[in-house]
Amino acid sequence: MKRLGFFRSIHFKFAIIYVLLILIAMQIIGVYFVGKLELRLVENFKTSLNERVNMLAYSIEQEMVKEREDSTTLEGDLRYILQDYESEDIDEIWVTDNKSKVIGNSDPYSQGIIGRPMNEDMVKRTLLVGDSPDEIVLDEKSRIRMYVSSTPIRSNGEIIGAIYLKAKMENVYDDIKEINDIFVKGTGIAMAITAILGIFVAQTITRPISAMRKHVLELGRGNYSKKVKVYGLDEIGQLAMTFNNLSRKLQDAQATTEGERRKLASVISHMTDGVIATDRKGRIILINEPAAEMLDVPRETVQDQSIVSLLGLESQYTFDQLVHDVDTEILDFSTSKKPYIIKVSFSAIQKDTGFINGLIAVLYDVTEQEKIDQERREFVANVSHELRTPLTTMKSYLEALAEGAWKDEQIAPQFLNVTQTETERMIRLVNDLLQLSKLDSRDYRLNKDVVNFIAYFDRIIDRFEMTKEQHVSFVRLLPSEAIYIDMDQDKITQVLDNIISNALKYSPEGGKITFQVKVLENTIKVSVRDEGVGIPKENINQIFERFYRVDKARTRKLGGTGLGLAIAKEMVVAHGGEIWATSKDGVGTTIFFTLPIENVEVEQEDDWL
Repeated sequence: MKRLGFFRSIHFKFAIIYVLLILIAMQIIGVYFVGKLELRLVENFKTSLNERVNMLAYSIEQEMVKEREDSTTLEGDLRYILQDYESEDIDEIWVTDNKSKVIGNSDPYSQGIIGRPMNEDMVKRTLLVGDSPDEIVLDEKSRIRMYVSSTPIRSNGEIIGAIYLKAKMENVYDDIKEINDIFVKGTGIAMAITAILGIFVAQTITRPISAMRKHVLELGRGNYSKKVKVYGLDEIGQLAMTFNNLSRKLQDAQATTEGERRKLASVISHMTDGVIATDRKGRIILINEPAAEMLDVPRETVQDQSIVSLLGLESQYTFDQLVHDVDTEILDFSTSKKPYIIKVSFSAIQKDTGFINGLIAVLYDVTEQEKIDQERREFVANVSHELRTPLTTMKSYLEALAEGAWKDEQIAPQFLNVTQTETERMIRLVNDLLQLSKLDSRDYRLNKDVVNFIAYFDRIIDRFEMTKEQHVSFVRLLPSEAIYIDMDQDKITQVLDNIISNALKYSPEGGKITFQVKVLENTIKVSVRDEGVGIPKENINQIFERFYRVDKARTRKLGGTGLGLAIAKEMVVAHGGEIWATSKDGVGTTIFFTLPIENVEVEQEDDWL
């Protein structure tokens, strides 16, 4: 996190707030104090002057009413009295009689105005009304503030004159200015002290806050072991203790959550089914390895990708539709060479409040299941068809016999022969189905004996050679030494019967069937090759499927059920071997199967060998 600058910190803000508060307080106090002080000094100045003027008025009144000798004059006596009232503050004093004529002046250089009338309004007002007006004015010449007043001179209640006073007030305002300067300096000192105290107080608050901030950053990194230092038991100290308690609880909760997460991750990782989880916007936040393998995508690149696009459902659904409307969906990724089908089940991640927080998709590989279902459907259809055909034939012939054909000695035996043939065909089909059912259920047991396979195989070939028609010849390519196999003779006999019967059915006139046994490392490989019509390359891997026929019409004509090679495959696999075929269209087909060799010492051969 970026370091916080000083001018953006609480230290600075606290100091500024404290300084501004003190400044505002000092300004308010200063304005009030200086205003009151100015009024008090001005009033004291006026009171002092008025007291002196009142004493002067008394002295002048005495001089004006007393009888004088010829050697003295009123103007002279007044000039002598006014000299005693000269001071630094008093600029000038005029004394007038009740006719506004100047009879005295304190300025020795202005004696020329004595005897002249005085036109000051204040003096006229005093002589007329008898009050004592005063005011503060600015002298136009000296540009200093002057106090001007007019005081009546009374004798026996009558106004006999007036005293007009002009006094300088600069000393008073100089004192006020000096006091203001002292106050400003005190304010500056108080602000500086306040700023220092503000920073100190801010530190007492911000220090634990900074510690808690660092603690929160550590919590964000997953470090729950550190604790916030508690500086006191005040509100911030209690907050620090709460932080420490919260850290401990978060640590416990994180440990529990991490344990559960690991369990869940382990469960999801080891699930054979694929699992995909998304956030509330449909972006993938989790995908396990089976899901990535099913969809053939790397887990690292699909994070934050939309699940709709990952599953290829953009043209069919939106994410909201997947959440609310779709429970399952089948994804078909089959190719011409390999079927591949995935079933996806969707489940919304929903909170108690009903808010949808995401989606869980579980993927199942249902290729085999779909294949089994398809085979089951085909099996049922084939069985139904195979049973319906002989039953229909039998019904037709039996109806004809019931309608009187039994009376015809030529037709009746033919109809009965067809009916018997179709019955035997159905019996073979049912027997084959029962045998396949036992093989599928695995409830049968192999009655194995150690057998010399070469002698056994010769006997099987001999049996077919004695009963076959003469248009096919047999060729034997068998080892001369004995090879012992642990096998169920009845089951392998049925395998060979089915294979050799098919070779005889499809061999042409004058054809040849070749029997061969080769010894491999731990197995023998048995092959039966005919020179029939062959099997197309695209169909060769399907001949071991149930009811599969390359040429259905020809097979039915020859009486096959389509189950012989399927039964042979099940029996060979039950013995631990493999079976397969090779063919060339128009040249012939070869059926191969293997059986494991039994490493035993045989003291005496079987009697029939």
